[in-house]
Amino acid sequence: MSVDSLIIGEGPAGVTAALYLARSGVSVALVEQMTTGGQILQTAELENYPGYPKGIKGYELADLFAAHIEGLDNCTRTQAQVTAITGEAGHFTVSLSNGKTIEAKTILVCTGAKHRMLGVPREKELTGSGVSYCALCDGNFFRGKTVAVVGGGNAALEESLYLSKIVAKIHLIHRRDAFRARKVYEDRLRALGDAVSFHLGYTVTALHGEGSLNAITIQSVAGKEEETIPVSAIFVYVGFEPVTSFLPQEIAKDPQGFLVTDTEMRTSIPGIYAAGDIRSKLCRQVITAAGDGATAAQAAFVFLEQLHG
Repeated sequence: MSVDSLIIGEGPAGVTAALYLARSGVSVALVEQMTTGGQILQTAELENYPGYPKGIKGYELADLFAAHIEGLDNCTRTQAQVTAITGEAGHFTVSLSNGKTIEAKTILVCTGAKHRMLGVPREKELTGSGVSYCALCDGNFFRGKTVAVVGGGNAALEESLYLSKIVAKIHLIHRRDAFRARKVYEDRLRALGDAVSFHLGYTVTALHGEGSLNAITIQSVAGKEEETIPVSAIFVYVGFEPVTSFLPQEIAKDPQGFLVTDTEMRTSIPGIYAAGDIRSKLCRQVITAAGDGATAAQAAFVFLEQLHG
């Protein structure tokens, strides 16, 4: 298969880019490893996406995204993982996990980021058996039980609010003495009283349980006090790692590994653009990812026009 633009990822950035490019008349290929929506499928509800004053469920918005791109005539979709990119602008070769390749003149990287792990012993062993990175996916397994949530950003507090409707008690753990999340989320959680216990200035140092998690040990950052807390699950929200392993090594990244772009979403490699959470930037939200996708699509279209001469 040969196309003008290959878009990797069907999250908000990738979907928006596909809409803009396809409607500009260029040929587009979309490659997605899982399903349309990206991280919004792990979000219970979005309250700040324009046009939905009462909020919208993450899966509902993902379904709308999928419906929007289904009718694009000059856009093909492939379910696979990108394993490597070689070549140069106008002549890229993209290798897929299904053994196939796609030739593309331009590439838009919209692969986003994955949840960062805590980095404590037995975390991988207990993942799926009490250790989770998605409350929406796994919260219902722990209905009426005691759980822990680790993190201090919007994701941690948003998911704590979601879990508060399901579980009996939440231990909210953050390594700093103040949350980074919007204050409205903290206020809502504190209004729940004894249903939420706050452990500020603590980190998780150990996971306990044979076969499944039954307790965690937390340690004070300042005084080194330790406490073991019985829990049935721990939900981890301690940041994200960009999905970039398939990209050429020479592409420019920031110290955290996110792709460096200019205002037109151009990376350091001509013909490769980046949009959404994969980029080095301040704000990672659905609305900013969609805006990145539109900008990247327009920049890629201009680049294609120049290639065609």
